[in-house]
Amino acid sequence: MQNLLSCSPHFAGLALALAAVPFGLSKIAFWIYFCASLLFIIGLIKIRKELPQEHGVDKIMPFGRLCFAIPMAVFGTEHFTDTADIAALVPHWIPAHTFWVYAVGLGFVCAGLSIVLLVQARLAAGLVGMTMLSFVILMDIPGVIDNPHNRFFWALALRELAFSGGGLALAISPWSSPSGRPLPAGGLATIPRLFIAVASLFYGVEHFLHPAHVPGVPLQKLTPVWIPGRILLSYFVGVILTLAGVCLILNKRTRTAATALGLTILLAIFWIYLPILITAPKDVVALNYFFDTMLFCGSILLLANAMERETSMPRVKVGREAPVVS
Repeated sequence: MQNLLSCSPHFAGLALALAAVPFGLSKIAFWIYFCASLLFIIGLIKIRKELPQEHGVDKIMPFGRLCFAIPMAVFGTEHFTDTADIAALVPHWIPAHTFWVYAVGLGFVCAGLSIVLLVQARLAAGLVGMTMLSFVILMDIPGVIDNPHNRFFWALALRELAFSGGGLALAISPWSSPSGRPLPAGGLATIPRLFIAVASLFYGVEHFLHPAHVPGVPLQKLTPVWIPGRILLSYFVGVILTLAGVCLILNKRTRTAATALGLTILLAIFWIYLPILITAPKDVVALNYFFDTMLFCGSILLLANAMERETSMPRVKVGREAPVVS
């Protein structure tokens, strides 16, 4: 039995590689596309019943849940197809690196399905939020301490912090409960708001200082020169990030600010990241940037949906007779 268990990862890797051959993709890219397509189809079927209950710009909210769940499951598959590289990121003092890579990967895939289907979504979202926060504490903060002048280490730490905020926001929202009622979180609702606010402010400043880099999560990749209006879009995203961050810090018009920011990041995805991916569909780096920014967008929209509405329009829970106001 022990020999079988030790050989199973090799058999799984071989099966993944063979499955990717007909498409001319690496096994990493193949399973990213497969997982994303599957969850996208399931998600569209699920949310089509929710859309008639939303009004105006709030019709984007169910897609926010989809934007969060799909990348979560996608990155989960990478734990099985790029295990060695991810295991190298685990702190050396934590034992059984490979085990934790597989465990977290399985958790991310299950969480993506749970959030898309709204089955135990509150539990899944809460666990995702705490997992991302543990990444910040265990890996990102030590990286920042060792490289305090490297802005990319700060960007990575705040990225995981924003992802944590998205998961925690969903955990306290009416969506994540079968009854359609929000979690009586009290002051806990402040936590995801501040997590995303801090990331937004930092990223906003980065867009003004380094407008040639891709917008949204300002990492090392430069925006290709063939993208029309790339510098102008970067400044525009920077303005919205900064303004939204201020509103979220001050707790003023939070739903409007988060919605506007989520839509802005979604614009950047279609304007910048999708064309990059279309020109290099086999590039795993392009895929990671695309889904990374999608996860940031989803986190922001989940926060927007968790915030109190700034109008008197009630939120109607699908399949229930009485409206539930969030």
